[in-house]
Amino acid sequence: MSTIFTDVNKVSKAPDNRPVVRIGVFIPTDAQVLDTAGVDIFGSLSYEYFSLLSHMLPQVVIDSAPSVQILYVGSVAAGERIPLTSNQSVVASHHYSEPEVAPGKLNIIYVPGTDPDTAFPEGASDWLARQGATEGVDILSVCTGIFTCGAAGLLKGKSICGPRSMQDRIKAKNFGQKSLRGSELRWIQDGNFWSCGAVTSGNELVAAYCRAHAELWPRPLVELVCEELEVGDKPQEYNREPGMEKYVGELLAAAGQVSG
Repeated sequence: MSTIFTDVNKVSKAPDNRPVVRIGVFIPTDAQVLDTAGVDIFGSLSYEYFSLLSHMLPQVVIDSAPSVQILYVGSVAAGERIPLTSNQSVVASHHYSEPEVAPGKLNIIYVPGTDPDTAFPEGASDWLARQGATEGVDILSVCTGIFTCGAAGLLKGKSICGPRSMQDRIKAKNFGQKSLRGSELRWIQDGNFWSCGAVTSGNELVAAYCRAHAELWPRPLVELVCEELEVGDKPQEYNREPGMEKYVGELLAAAGQVSG
């Protein structure tokens, strides 16, 4: 059985002075699998990943990629499992209180969505708030991760997205955002805060983020990976009206016909 990906992106393996991007995937309680999966685009744009495929790629491709280290930060001890949907889980590499993931140690905090009614463990929201206030740290919120970020006070004065079907619910939380754009946009950036709509919009968010950071990821490299992964090709603006009410109505009507 192949073990080629066993240690990829756990630690930086760059042999020279190339940039090292340290990403903390913050899951204080639990998360949606598809929300969490977007971080794999960062991993697929790393020196470590490309080095494993050196037999398939020109050296110039490998040399153009930054080193990427991905850490999983939670409210459980390192080595314990953080639950995800669909009977999956991820192993925490760090508890949020550890010095290795203190503000200033990470470049990106990636926040996948959880149950929007979750009560977060003591200290978790404060850790995220301090990360957001640290110069040089970008926060990427995916789907209902917007509620995690809102609890940490990161939405104040910001233009944000969040799930398209939950705009009223976000508004009712009084997080202090400047504007809600999730009804019209898949993702948006406001300063160091990036947010997106539901689930796989996290893929579009990461693709947009990497395209915006050519100092780390040359644009041709980003486009190469996005094409191979088939992500990053949806427009920022939605081109159709939301269909939740329509489809729920159809299901209700169908149920009425069956029961009648």
